[in-house]
Amino acid sequence: MFYIVESDKSFYEVTFDLEPVIQRLGFSVLQAHDFGEMLRSKDIDFDDECKVFEIFNFRQTEKLLSQDMRLSLALPWRISVYTENGATKIGLIKPTALLATLAPVADWARLAREIEERAIQIVDETR
Repeated sequence: MFYIVESDKSFYEVTFDLEPVIQRLGFSVLQAHDFGEMLRSKDIDFDDECKVFEIFNFRQTEKLLSQDMRLSLALPWRISVYTENGATKIGLIKPTALLATLAPVADWARLAREIEERAIQIVDETR
């Protein structure tokens, strides 16, 4: 269900390098949430880093939503960059696994595979 890789880069290098790869591979970054910074700004002792990028491919999203608007509940796709035990990791929930839990629809599975392949490519190239 998860695809997570470890990077030799620092957290900051990965978060800097990620967005150009996302864009080059046909996605857009809708929003980036810096959970680590948000928690620390609320005086919560949080030592790790965690930034979640919401990514979107407009054409693929239109195809999914034209089949079933309930799929909007599972969007946008997310790529997370975080630190754990001193290591920088990049990961995502696989779209194929997520959509398979919602309903076994053949068209969804095909689109999910396309999105997943591209999202994994984004993670691997940023690594």
